[in-house]
Amino acid sequence: MNLNGTHVAMITPFDKDGNIDEEKYRNLIDFLIENNVDGVVAAGTTGESATITHEEQQTVIDIMIDQVNGRVTTIAGAGSNSTAEAQNLVKYAEDAGADAALVITPYYNKPQQSGLYDHFKLLNDAHNIPIVAYNVPSRTGVDLAVDTIVDVAKLDNVVAIKEANPDLN
Repeated sequence: MNLNGTHVAMITPFDKDGNIDEEKYRNLIDFLIENNVDGVVAAGTTGESATITHEEQQTVIDIMIDQVNGRVTTIAGAGSNSTAEAQNLVKYAEDAGADAALVITPYYNKPQQSGLYDHFKLLNDAHNIPIVAYNVPSRTGVDLAVDTIVDVAKLDNVVAIKEANPDLN
């Protein structure tokens, strides 16, 4: 798996009835690959992960993996507020053949730093897929502290941190 270069967080296109528009999604993937991206991300924040059903999330992951067909790196959005649900989503991404799983910090409940670490440790220990930890405090209400990031980065399957905190101090 190559995490170097540009990886695009894709939108999830919908038709006029609110269903996933598979043709437009496949066309988007091909367009991105034809324009030399190094990887694509399905079902992240940009892909409506917080508003689509888990079935729809699985559908966009399946379409992504099928359409990419090994041409670039695939990263599947697999985060949830619930660690148990995140486990299910990470397992789905792993079984579907994604190259990595993008896992957001648990949101809404504002867990302590130890709880954030435990969330990633449980996912790390239960799966073999590479994990990209996603810190986006503006969406989650919680920020991974530097010390927690250091500890999370030591986990075997955590291969990257997607940092979306504009305050890098």
